[in-house]
Amino acid sequence: MKKFEIFNRFRDAVIVVNTNGEVVYRNNKFKRWFPEFSGLKKFSHNANFDICPLETDDLRNYSPVYNAMNSREDFSARISYQNSNGKLQFFDLFATKRWKYTLIFFSDISAEAELNSVENLNKKLKERIVYLENQNNDLMKIKQKAQSQAIRIALINKVSNIIRGSMDLSVILNSALKELSVMFGTFKSYYASYNEGKFCIEEIYPSKSAELKKEFEFDDETSETILSRRIAVQYSMKEYKNSDSFKQPVMRIAVPVFHLENLIGVIVLLSYNKRELNEELEILEAISSQLGNAIIRAELYNKNVQTVHQLQNALKELKETQLHLINSEKMASLGQLVAGVAHEINTPIASIKSNNTILAKFIPRIEDTEISSILADINDIDREAIQRISHMVTSLKKFVRLDEAELQEADINKELELTLDLIRHETKNRIEIEKHYGDLPLIKCYPNMLNQVFTNVLVNACQAIEGRGKITITTSYTPKTLTVSIKDTGKGIKKSEINKIFTAGYTTKGVGVGTGLGLAISAKIIEKHNGKITVNSEVGKGTEFVITICSE
Repeated sequence: MKKFEIFNRFRDAVIVVNTNGEVVYRNNKFKRWFPEFSGLKKFSHNANFDICPLETDDLRNYSPVYNAMNSREDFSARISYQNSNGKLQFFDLFATKRWKYTLIFFSDISAEAELNSVENLNKKLKERIVYLENQNNDLMKIKQKAQSQAIRIALINKVSNIIRGSMDLSVILNSALKELSVMFGTFKSYYASYNEGKFCIEEIYPSKSAELKKEFEFDDETSETILSRRIAVQYSMKEYKNSDSFKQPVMRIAVPVFHLENLIGVIVLLSYNKRELNEELEILEAISSQLGNAIIRAELYNKNVQTVHQLQNALKELKETQLHLINSEKMASLGQLVAGVAHEINTPIASIKSNNTILAKFIPRIEDTEISSILADINDIDREAIQRISHMVTSLKKFVRLDEAELQEADINKELELTLDLIRHETKNRIEIEKHYGDLPLIKCYPNMLNQVFTNVLVNACQAIEGRGKITITTSYTPKTLTVSIKDTGKGIKKSEINKIFTAGYTTKGVGVGTGLGLAISAKIIEKHNGKITVNSEVGKGTEFVITICSE
């Protein structure tokens, strides 16, 4: 009908129904929104609304379209409509009577309904989120508390393990201070021992050696708190009495350390952080208790160690004194013996030498040439023998040098030659002596003592060579250091015995051959010269003794 064409301009869907319930007009919007429309009856069946009609047996009363047609007044309702695809749409329905027609308008509110639905869902989700956030916050608090407790327990265990695993007081204190510094964010931590009202800093973290052993006193309030076995927590401008003032208030934590009923010290923690201490106090009390026991244990251990060291040093000094006495007695006896022997030898040698000189004057007067020649040869041999005996006596007297108690300048190459002369009976016709003497300056030393060292080493080398062999002597000099190397081709020393050969009483020789004192005495003599004696050896190839002496 052309008179209803105006409804095509409407944004809403419009149908016109006559009094017989027949649809006489549908605008274009209606046709687009409801393309499956085939009749009012089916259309009414697919529409629904939330109004609860009075009890009735007529199912049409449940249809908003039917109610709109039969209402005597203008009718409006929010309805839902399910199309042929099963999709649910929402509309605001408005019906009005005009003449003999009922005009029904449908305004699409699906988007609004969906928005409301989403908003309601969003509201419920927000409420759920708030609930979950509250739950999560509660769980986080529980987790943080558990973590905090775990950290505290771990810290106590860590410090306990360090305390139990060490007897070094410095290590114990430094480790405990380091852990506490990390936990409380301190810029300075230290342990101070307590004695008659005063404290003395024993260990500090970070390390500041300038503040160690510094004595100080706390103010009266802090001192009273500490003596009462309580932890003193204060915000202060001063660290202790008479100290310099901080630029800002500092949280000072003073933790008393007791052993039984006695205050032995205090742990001081200084931090710029401001916070309440609750559960942390339990940690400090636990660590303080363990630290008190550990400090006393470590101090007792250190005293025992010091006592052991003192006894070891005393034993070492006793052994050195024993060696010195043995060596002195030996050298004194040897000196007296050599002096006596030299005197006894010199008298007959002087007589023989005089006779030899007289005989040399008479031999040319003998007329028998053959007899004169024989006597001249005998006289020359006797003269050479007398010279060798005189040289040997002189060497013995130089060797013992009992009057040389002070340092003297000596040529080490000549001292080695002197020693070789005295042990010629060990090397003669059996051992080759190879010499590599360097250009040595005169050095200050005790020549008779060094000759004793050379004799011990050379005699040992000779005894180590079975049958024929060779001894190589090398001397050299570098600034401030003189080196003597004595190397033999003997049987060598086992690795297990090398570290023992300088021990007094230890010998690799048979019973009655060695006393085990020669090398021990030699080592002490070299130490007296601010030098050292080392040994390199290989079984079957030989041994080398290297003697170094400081020439300053």
